[in-house]
Amino acid sequence: MADFDAADEDEGKKKSGLIVTIAIVLVLSLIAAGGGWMLGGVIAPQVDQPETAAAEEPHGEGDKKEDKPEDKPRENVVVLEPITTNLSYPSDNWIRVEVSLVFANEPDEAISDQIHQDILAYLRTVSLQQIEGPRGFQYLREDLRERVKLRSEGRVNDLLMRTFVIE
Repeated sequence: MADFDAADEDEGKKKSGLIVTIAIVLVLSLIAAGGGWMLGGVIAPQVDQPETAAAEEPHGEGDKKEDKPEDKPRENVVVLEPITTNLSYPSDNWIRVEVSLVFANEPDEAISDQIHQDILAYLRTVSLQQIEGPRGFQYLREDLRERVKLRSEGRVNDLLMRTFVIE
């Protein structure tokens, strides 16, 4: 009889220990979730919803929209025609690149055409192995920016890669 009482007592301790462990884990999980929610509220940027901005506008002024600076197209950006050419090796692979030029001042069409031809000539000398992977793409972009700045004699501030496709 003594053996059965000791076994029942051990099983009772195991059950109560398991229940206490589960309760502690649940309480700690709730504390962690609450802390994460509060920290997320502090760190996350507050974003205005478009519905609230429209609701705050008086009814008569909704028709008179003023152009905001971000609504206007940038006048010093020139979008070049897409450049499609084959690579130097393997020559059966093609590359298509669409780029835009950001001029420091007024855009110059003659310089834009020269840069377009220069990029085309450069892409014909590139092999697939040189532009493979993210590091190769980064090198290509840096090379193109450098060539554009040299060709434009500093009149172009930046080169924006719009699309990049290799077939």
